Amino acid sequence: MPTASRRPRAVLSSLCLVTVLLWSAGANAGVEVFTIAGEPVIHVPDDAAVIELDAPARLDARLSRDLPTDSERAKQVLQSRMSGPQWRAMLERYRALHLGVARAWMLGIEKVPAVVVDGQYVVYGEPDVGLALEAVERTRGRTP
Repeated sequence: MPTASRRPRAVLSSLCLVTVLLWSAGANAGVEVFTIAGEPVIHVPDDAAVIELDAPARLDARLSRDLPTDSERAKQVLQSRMSGPQWRAMLERYRALHLGVARAWMLGIEKVPAVVVDGQYVVYGEPDVGLALEAVERTRGRTP
């Protein structure tokens, strides 16, 4: 694999690791919704974080779109993209998307959709986030 394609991954990996460590150190209050593009969710509160776990792969595909089949030419095109003004925004987008994937991994998310409340309660398989939140509230009402 060309050096140009390994280098961004190393940078992204480092950014993701630092961000995950910072995120895990902070409070995990609130609502997080984990899904994929083919599993839409509804009735999502405005302050909820919605994480599409397949979004990094879609961004990879966008970055790789229209690359020449010749590896040297593809390397040149990719290096040109990396030196362009949009590259910093692309890196930030990668960081944010991989942070969401890392968060799902940290929480042990097993399937989608998954609605997580306060990092403690998880409701799987309910695309209506409002209904999932009601289920969490019922559960909280039964706990001491």
